[in-house]
This record gives sequence, C-alpha cells and structure tokens, in this order.
Amino acid sequence: MQHEVLRSLQAPLKDKYREDPASAQITLRAQGQLGDEVSCAVETGRAMVAAGLHPASGGNGLLACSGDMLLQALVACAGVTMNAVAASLRLKLRGASVSVEGDLDFRGTLGVDKLAPVGFTSIRLRFDVDGDLTEDERATLLKLTERYCVVLQTLRTPAEIAVEIV
Repeated sequence: MQHEVLRSLQAPLKDKYREDPASAQITLRAQGQLGDEVSCAVETGRAMVAAGLHPASGGNGLLACSGDMLLQALVACAGVTMNAVAASLRLKLRGASVSVEGDLDFRGTLGVDKLAPVGFTSIRLRFDVDGDLTEDERATLLKLTERYCVVLQTLRTPAEIAVEIV
C-alpha cells in the first residue's frame, strides 16, 4: 500500500480518536459451537473453521489446531503491521515473509505431568525482508512492527481475562 493511501485511510480515524478517545474503544468478538469428535466450529468472519485436537493430544490432524491458529494469528498480525509500518515510513520492500515457531510440552496439556507447563513455552517470530534498507531502517521497521502488532503485544503482556460458565 502506498504511504498516501494508508495516510488518507488512517488520518480521519486518528483525528476522531484524538477528539473522542472513547470512540477508539472497540470490542472484538469470536464465537464457536461445540461439535462432534471433540471439535469446535469457530466463526472467523470469512468462513467457519473446525478446530479440534492436535495429533499430539489425540486428534487426527484433519481439524485446525487452536495452537496453530494462535501462531497463524501472530503471523497475520505481524505481517499486516510490518506492511503498514513500511508504508508509513515510505520504505520500499520488494517482498517479505513472516514465520513463527512455538514450542509446547503436551505432557502439561494432557495432565501427564502436573509440573509441565500448559501452553507455549517459547515462540520465535522471524521476518525475512527483501529491500534496499539501511541497518537503521531495518531496526526501525522491526521496532515499530513489534510495538504496534496487537497479537504480539497481547502475548507479551497478557490481557486480563474473565472466564465464566453460564
């Protein structure tokens, strides 16, 4: 996206949020429906995704794994954020790719070892950027991508989460 196009899209929103900070407060929602075969159909806004157990916890590998979906959300957010930052800074990228890896210990997930962690123990996010950028531009691109990536920041500083059953 061109710098001018991005700026024209974001400028009125930035002005509005400065004038009325409450208008910047948005609630995103997600929902799903429990299904057969230890699955959950998740509405993505584009299509339904059937999520199920990872093969390491008894799944057959045919359904989306929520851990994979979390990492995919990180890749998507980081990629979009980097693209927006590059456009804002007028950096000319010929291309870029984003990859992520996350380590899990399924002993915790399956309750095999009560001391084993449940969830990712480490996540590695990598950008492969092709462009004629100086080291300072590369550093700024990375710093601002990290700063403004919603999913990355949420993983780094977890949100307060309320859980209930009704």
